[in-house]
Amino acid sequence: MLILHVVAPAEIGGLERVVQMLAHGQARAGDDVHVAMVLDPACANHPLRETLATGGVAPHPIVLPLRSYRRERAALRQLCRRLRPDVVHTHGYRPDIVDAVTARREEIPTVTTVHGFTGGDWKNRMYERLQRRVHRSFDAVIAVSRPLAHQLIRARVPAERIHIVQNAWQESAPAFDRLTARGILGVSAEGFRIGWVGRLSGEKGPDVLVDALVHLTDLPISVSIVGNGHQQRLLLARARQWGIEQQIHWHGVVPDVARQFAAFDAFVLSSRTEGTPIVLFEAMSTGVPIVAARVGGVPDVVSPAEAVLVPPEDPAALATGIRAIYRDPLGARQRAQRARERLSGDFSVPPWISQYHAIYRRVSNKTPATVTL
Repeated sequence: MLILHVVAPAEIGGLERVVQMLAHGQARAGDDVHVAMVLDPACANHPLRETLATGGVAPHPIVLPLRSYRRERAALRQLCRRLRPDVVHTHGYRPDIVDAVTARREEIPTVTTVHGFTGGDWKNRMYERLQRRVHRSFDAVIAVSRPLAHQLIRARVPAERIHIVQNAWQESAPAFDRLTARGILGVSAEGFRIGWVGRLSGEKGPDVLVDALVHLTDLPISVSIVGNGHQQRLLLARARQWGIEQQIHWHGVVPDVARQFAAFDAFVLSSRTEGTPIVLFEAMSTGVPIVAARVGGVPDVVSPAEAVLVPPEDPAALATGIRAIYRDPLGARQRAQRARERLSGDFSVPPWISQYHAIYRRVSNKTPATVTL
């Protein structure tokens, strides 16, 4: 098949990694895969361009100033007429809202993957409401978790067009060992270290971890927070307020952070909302013990046999989960090993690619399907 993905990439995160892995996997399976990338001029050399090309995928940058929607649609229309793809697959609210309509006008089947809804400020919530409304017009809407599928049904997306396809995982490069990873991060080779990786924004819950540390001041632990975002100042102030600022190292964005999870004695996922988080797969692949908030698709990826699951937005419960790993390292390592085995058994790429192929064939032939919840 000739497949055209459309994405407006931000800094490399979960959505961007899924698009990269999906496109590369489809290319390895023999498809002719193209990715239209809507880019601001300041980010015209986005790293995803080169990464896609090295995996046999053709990137098509559409470099335009912000809000140049008519020019964006015109550029995509030209690309669709030149390539005549069998399916156009959009990712994220901007391609869903702005670009998918262009493919439909060219009578090309449209598919979208819903990676998650973050809520946030009024502007983002407005975009997400509009996104859920346009999802009703797609030939197929792929939810990466069961809770997301339920949200789509409540938003009146036709159930027969909804498909649940959890994300997959494939290691791109071998992980570093503990000492090497800690050296790269610039932290001590000794001591118990908690890792947190993500965007510093409300939906990811970094404040929940900061508040949890107040319950752990009797333990000799340190924290590495990897990522950036608009909440960093507030989080720094919060840490100072609690008198725990010396425990936390703020690393910012770290290249190849997936290879450095061995630096952590525990990985914390404290999100308020998630789809199927790629960062959780990264922790599982490295064998680091996990404490995760029981949100979104997380319980479908790890059970209590593979990770410590805690209620969301509960710093005390999160602290108890971290303390359990500190007090029982053997039990924590056993859960981590089971998580690693589950990752390789349940979330490999070839079956994932096959699920997407089946959906593409279905929408190309207009054969209805039903969602299983």
